[in-house]
Amino acid sequence: MGFIKEFKEFAVKGNVLDMAVGIIIGGAFGKIVSSFVSDVVMPPIGVLLGGVDFKDLKVIIKDAQPAVMEGDKVISEAVSEVALNYGAFINTIIDFTIIAFAVFMMVKAVNYAKRKEVEQPTAAPEPPKPTNEEVLLTEIRDLLKNK
Repeated sequence: MGFIKEFKEFAVKGNVLDMAVGIIIGGAFGKIVSSFVSDVVMPPIGVLLGGVDFKDLKVIIKDAQPAVMEGDKVISEAVSEVALNYGAFINTIIDFTIIAFAVFMMVKAVNYAKRKEVEQPTAAPEPPKPTNEEVLLTEIRDLLKNK
């Protein structure tokens, strides 16, 4: 029974819930960035490069072959093309760069906030009050000085 109780305590800790929320938001953020790159960033770049759509950039290694039929009988199956889709790879690299930059800026902001929190000056503690003996000695000194 101790294992179940321990697991329950672990599962409801704030850190686990925060991590779950972060993963969900991160997944949604990744979709937003992918859409931003493929739908907003890459089209103007493609126009600047002469109307190229980056999703279609590829090096074909082997062309596709249609199925060979003889009536209803399939003699050879269709074969899809084999290609290196480097345009999609470029989109993914740009996605990664934007996400990495956003995470970097977020971490930098959190570190800055933590540093400001640590650097906030605290009120200097008041110096300790002199003891009765010190007060009497100070009065005696001042009286001797004035004579």
